[in-house]
Amino acid sequence: MQTSTNGRTAPTHAALVVNARSRDGEHAFTQARDWLTELGVPIASTYPVSDPARIPETVQEALREGADLLVLGGGDGTVSSVVDYLADELPALGLLPLGTANDFARTLQIPTDLRQACEVIAGNRLVDVDLGLAADNYFVNVTSAGLSVAVTQGLSTRLKKRAGALAYPLASIRAFFRHRPFTAHLRFPDGDHDDVQLDRLLQVAVGNGRFYGGGNLVAPEASIDDHTLDVYGIQLGRRRDLFGVARYFRSGDFIRQDNVTHITTKRVVLETDPPMPLNVDGEIVAHTPQEFTMARNGLRVIVPEDSTAARLDAT
Repeated sequence: MQTSTNGRTAPTHAALVVNARSRDGEHAFTQARDWLTELGVPIASTYPVSDPARIPETVQEALREGADLLVLGGGDGTVSSVVDYLADELPALGLLPLGTANDFARTLQIPTDLRQACEVIAGNRLVDVDLGLAADNYFVNVTSAGLSVAVTQGLSTRLKKRAGALAYPLASIRAFFRHRPFTAHLRFPDGDHDDVQLDRLLQVAVGNGRFYGGGNLVAPEASIDDHTLDVYGIQLGRRRDLFGVARYFRSGDFIRQDNVTHITTKRVVLETDPPMPLNVDGEIVAHTPQEFTMARNGLRVIVPEDSTAARLDAT
């Protein structure tokens, strides 16, 4: 990298990696390549990837070739699949939100309009954001067990392409009627909270970012730059309690309902009965029991000039 005239560190080798299977991915790749070049972003290598499973190895290849800026086109699942290779490393991330939910982009206030997102990357305003850790898996938004896993399993590619953001509430309704309650035990190794047992749960989640599930707030004050994790558990109580939770999901105020437990911490161990799969940023890649920690300022990313989501304070 070299220092630009505005005092910021400017990239010298940008790699463009686009999930061509995401919504409008193929067209977006061509448009983004042309617009970024026009805006002066030094695109040195390009990778339109038709198989999402190959995105991690493609990103590793780009980094081996010396990329100091990764321009990544895709959704939250795409980001989550490569964040392990960017955490605590020099390359910055420039995001082109091409997914269904785009919760990471929403948290960082990155526009979903492709041209505007390219302009954000050209502006090169860098911040560093926290990352969550589920054992050795980094995540940007949230990890959860329970209803969200069933929702993810019900989100077919066909449904996401046909329904867009409405795919999440549609899949949630289906999953709710098939859900079986479970028990969770929360331990806090740092001693900042007493152990907690939660019975008859609908869902338990550990959040790092601000949004998840297509625009739902983790909690009203949740931030990707506050150096803490937000833990919540929703218990199956009275019907009116569940309606209250559903009503305030978007605003995050559901955490104030009687059947919801909300705790902030830097480290927590989650055990469930029975053991359950974990949804990590939209991908089922882990199981309980699991320890969660946070990596302070673990990722460097480009945001809009007026974004208030985070600041640059890592050395």
